[in-house]
Amino acid sequence: MNTSFTKIALAVPLFVTLAGCIPSPEDFETTPVKVQTPKGEVTCQLYRPDRVIWDRATNFPATKMSVAEADAYCKQEGQRRLK
Repeated sequence: MNTSFTKIALAVPLFVTLAGCIPSPEDFETTPVKVQTPKGEVTCQLYRPDRVIWDRATNFPATKMSVAEADAYCKQEGQRRLK
């Protein structure tokens, strides 16, 4: 029984330490950029170039486009900057 307690006592700090090492998208944020589209200006939150999948719109003309459309413009901008 003491062996199980010892293993747990050693494993918990290890898991807590490793959990602190997992990056979140906020760790990779860049300065927001503005993209001109045919339907208006979209403000994009871009991330590291190898994290284009996270790129998203933070502000857009909601009466003219959907969230998905605005996010697509941001992903396109991230892809454009990859080149």
